[in-house]
Amino acid sequence: MNPCHPSELCEKVRVNLKLVDLLVRVDGVLLAGDLNTEVRGFASLLEAEEGDLSLFSNHRYRDQLRGTRATAVLVPSGWREFPDGVACVGVAQPSRAFDVLVDALGLQPEAFVPFIHPTAVIAESAILDRSKVAIGAHAVIDEQACLADGVEIGAGSYVGKEVRIGEDSRLFANTTIYDRCVLGKRVILHSGVVIGADGFGYEFERGRHRKVRQLGSVQIDDDVEIGAGSMVDRGRIGRTRIGAGTKIDNLVQVGHNTVIGKHCILVSGVAIAGSVVVGDYVVMAAQVGVAGHVTVGAQSTLGGRAGVTKDVAAGTTVLGFPAIPAQEELRRIASSSRIPQLLARVKDLEERLARVEANEPVVDEVG
Repeated sequence: MNPCHPSELCEKVRVNLKLVDLLVRVDGVLLAGDLNTEVRGFASLLEAEEGDLSLFSNHRYRDQLRGTRATAVLVPSGWREFPDGVACVGVAQPSRAFDVLVDALGLQPEAFVPFIHPTAVIAESAILDRSKVAIGAHAVIDEQACLADGVEIGAGSYVGKEVRIGEDSRLFANTTIYDRCVLGKRVILHSGVVIGADGFGYEFERGRHRKVRQLGSVQIDDDVEIGAGSMVDRGRIGRTRIGAGTKIDNLVQVGHNTVIGKHCILVSGVAIAGSVVVGDYVVMAAQVGVAGHVTVGAQSTLGGRAGVTKDVAAGTTVLGFPAIPAQEELRRIASSSRIPQLLARVKDLEERLARVEANEPVVDEVG
């Protein structure tokens, strides 16, 4: 066996689980098939083969469900379209039930193993228990940085002076934390994340841009996850803050002195300018832009590519540029689709009016 061959790298985790036992684990109901059916692995609807368990949770993929070669599929409890020869297990939340099974039987995350690579550079004044942290190759831990127990620092990462990182947080390879920033517990930063770079602050004086000093910091609260290549700028004065439980996708920019609430979702490409205040449970879809000094109310939703230039009330869904309430934007889009017909109608009326003014007969076209 060649462990570097693609077929070996993609080898599935194998399990042996009968549906009768599976039902107990996920509190499911057998809607179609045999209780003695056995599943031996996990796969998507498209890639599943005989013996695999898959899931169906989005109606957009009903064609994939019909054509799947999976032995069993987790489906919503009320689903009634069962593919031939496929056992279907009804559950309240197929995605969640699938995760329960994978967590229990499938690939397990690597257990935390304390170690310090010999090429890591750790300042003498850094505060950490070397027997309770993991620091990868060529990582740098600068003066007076404090790492709590269970912290993992990936290869090539930089942790600046006086940085504080809470328990069980993980920085993947090549992340950068500038001086005096604070990370809470169980924070996850993926590769290429930069926390605490200078905010984009300049004042135009005497024909040139004068840099405004950025003296603040960044505070990231517990259970925040930030995707690869994202950046959170430090405050000019005071903090830029990301609230507990917020999840940020890849390639997101958060400007200086912005405050983002708890349990928000920021999807890839979001760009937030400085001094923005975002309430709790806000969702920003892909490529949303938010202008500076705007307040986005709690539990609001900003649709994809929305350009937010003024405050958004709590609980509101907005779309478009400039962003307006979703129903208004949808009506505007519907109206714009009629523009070609309206232009044709106006042209016809203009031609008729010209004939009338010229005392020419006006004849209606038939057919």
